[in-house]
Amino acid sequence: MTRINTNVSSLNAQKSLARSNVSLQEALTRLSTGLRINSGKDDPAGMIASEALRSDIVSTQRAIANNERANQVVATADSALGQVGALLNDIRGLITEAANEGAMSEDQIAANQLQVDSSLEALNRIAQTTSFQGRRLLDGSLDFLTTAGTIGTIEDIQIDQVNFGTASEVGVSVNIAAAATQASLTSTGFSAADFANATLNFAAGERIAAGTFTDVLTAIDITATSLDSSLDGVDIIIGTQVGLGVGNETAVYDSAAATLTVTIDSAAATTAANVVAAINNQVVEFDAVVIAAGAVAAADAGTIGTTGIDSIAITAQTAGPEFNDMTISVATDPGVAVGAPTAVYNAAQNTLLLTINSTGYTDVTTLAAAIAALPEFSGAVASGLGSTTLYGAGADPGATANTDGTGGRALLGDLVLSISGADGAEVFSFQSGAAINQITNAINLVSDATGVEASFSGGTLTMSSTAYGSDAFVDVDVITEGAGGTFTNNLSAMRDEGTDIVANVNGIATAADGNTFSINTATLDMTITVSDGSSAAFGFNITGGGALFQLGPDVVSNQQARLGIQGFNTATLRGASGRMYELASGESAALDTDPTKAAKIVDEVITKVMALRGRLGAFQKTTVDSNKKTLEDTLVQLTEAESMIRDADFAVESAALTRSQILVQSGVSVLAVANSNPQNILALLR
Repeated sequence: MTRINTNVSSLNAQKSLARSNVSLQEALTRLSTGLRINSGKDDPAGMIASEALRSDIVSTQRAIANNERANQVVATADSALGQVGALLNDIRGLITEAANEGAMSEDQIAANQLQVDSSLEALNRIAQTTSFQGRRLLDGSLDFLTTAGTIGTIEDIQIDQVNFGTASEVGVSVNIAAAATQASLTSTGFSAADFANATLNFAAGERIAAGTFTDVLTAIDITATSLDSSLDGVDIIIGTQVGLGVGNETAVYDSAAATLTVTIDSAAATTAANVVAAINNQVVEFDAVVIAAGAVAAADAGTIGTTGIDSIAITAQTAGPEFNDMTISVATDPGVAVGAPTAVYNAAQNTLLLTINSTGYTDVTTLAAAIAALPEFSGAVASGLGSTTLYGAGADPGATANTDGTGGRALLGDLVLSISGADGAEVFSFQSGAAINQITNAINLVSDATGVEASFSGGTLTMSSTAYGSDAFVDVDVITEGAGGTFTNNLSAMRDEGTDIVANVNGIATAADGNTFSINTATLDMTITVSDGSSAAFGFNITGGGALFQLGPDVVSNQQARLGIQGFNTATLRGASGRMYELASGESAALDTDPTKAAKIVDEVITKVMALRGRLGAFQKTTVDSNKKTLEDTLVQLTEAESMIRDADFAVESAALTRSQILVQSGVSVLAVANSNPQNILALLR
C-alpha cells in the first residue's frame, strides 16, 4: 500500500480490537455477575423465558410457605381436638360409673354430674379460645354456611371441603334411588286369634234385701273384708236365745261350717243397726252396713242369705293379641261420685283402671256398664246379680285380673331360641301358650343389648334390626321347640341383613353406610345422614364459609382447598341421639335422668370428633404435605431451568476471557504495526 490518507489496515485492526474489547467486557461482566444474561440484548428469548421462570419460582416459594402455614393451622386445631377427645372420654367414664345405681349413692352420682358439668364448660372454653394468629378455629366460624337446615329429612350434615371456583355458592342436588332398610325376619307360628277376656272378682258378699225380713223395711249388706275365696258360699243365719236382751246380740263366723250366725233375743225384736253392729264388732272376716233401717225379730230366724262372689266378665271387642296380658285393677277416689264409677283404658301401658268412690257403695252392674261404655271392651255381671260391693274400708280396691293370653296368637309348643343382632345376642325361653305380645315385650326389653326389636300385627311377629344398612342383621337360632310348635316352620329365614341407602349427589354416585352417604370429589367433600328409611329427594345451597387455603402457585380454584371445621361447643356438638348440652344438670340426658341417652350422645360425638381428627390428619398428609413436597420438587426444577438459561458457565466464560484478553493484546500490537505501515512510504521520498 502506497497511500497514506487512508490506512485500511489500521481500520481493520481497530475494528477487530473493538470487537475483542466488547468480548472482553462481556466476559468480565458475566464472570463478575455470575449471569450469562445481564440485559435483554444478551439473549432476548432467554431473558423472556428466565423472567417467566423467576415468576414461577417466586409463586412456588410462596405456595410452599402457604402449605407450611396451613399445616400449622391444622396442627393447632388437631391439638385442641385431642383435648376435646380426652374430655369426652372422661365424661363417658363418669356416665358408666353413674349408671351403677346399685352401688353408687345419690351424692356420688351428683358429684359425677358436677364433673360432667365442668367438662362441658371446658369444651365451651376450648371452642372459644383455640385460635391461630387471632382467628378462632373451633367456634364454628370456619364451618360452611348452608340452607340444609330447611330440609326436614336431614338428620345430620357435615361439609368438609367445597370448591366454589368462580361461583358465589354451590348447589347440591340429592336423589335417593333406594332407601336404607333394616334387617327383618318374621314368624306366623302362633295359634288362631280369640277375644281376650278376664273375670274380675270382688269380695264375697250378700245383700239381704227389703222383703226378706218380716219387717219389709229392713235391709242390710254383708261383705267379706278380704278377697279370700273361702268366704264365698257362707250362709248367713239369724239365731235366737231366750233372755238375751235387745242390744246384746252376738255374731259368730264358723269357717268349718261356712256359716255366719247372728243371735238375737227370742222374744224381743231388735234393729237392723244392732245386727250390723254385732257383725262389725265381733267378726273380722265380714263387714256389714244398714241399707234400710227396720226391725229384726225371732220370726226371721233361719238362713236369710248366702254370700257370693261378685264378678264382672270383661271381653275385648276385637279378636287378637292386642289386649293380651292386660292388667285390670281397681282404685278408689273420693272425687268419684257414689254410683258413678269410671273406666279408663291405657293402650300404651296396656291397663284398664276402674275407679270407684272411696267410702260409699258401688253397684256391680253400674261398674260393668262403665266398662261396656269403652269402645274396646264389653263388660257384664258374671255373678252376684248386681249385689253391692263396699269400697274404701273393704277389700274390693285390691281386686285385680289379667287377660293373660286369652286373645290367642300364642305359641303351640315350648320354644327356646337365640336372637342375635349387631349389638349382641340373647337367649329366650318361652312356654307353650306364651302370647305374641308377651314375646314381643320380652324381645324389646333387651333390644338395647341385641340391636333387635320386635313388633306384631295380627298373627305375624316381626323381628327387625334397630339400625339400618348392610351392617345391621337379625339372626334367629331356634335351639329347641316342643311338640306341636310351629314357630320354626313358619320362620321366614334364619338370618337377614339390611341394605344401605343408594343415592347420588349432583349426579355422582355416593358411598353409603345405612342412612348415611358421602361424596368426596375435587369440588365437594360432604357427608349426610337422613331420617330412617327416607327416600325423599332434596336440594340445598352452600353459600359460603370454610377456611380457604391457597396451596398452589396459581390463584385458581383447583390449586385451592376450602376446609370446613364445625363448632365444638356443647350446643353444636351433636349425634343422632342428641346434643352435648343435654348432659348438663337438669337436662334430659343428665346422669340422674337418662344415663343411657347420655352414653349414646357421647359415643356418637366421640366418633364424630375422631372422624374430624382423621380428616384433618388426612388433609395434612395427603393434601398439604404431599403438595408441599411436589412444590419443593417443582421449585428445584424451575430453579435449575432458570439457572440453565441465565446463569454463566464459569469454565466457558473463563476461556472466553482468556481468549478476549489475548485478542485485545494482539489487536493492540497489530494496530501498532498497521499504524506504522505508512512510514514505509518515506523510503520512496529519499
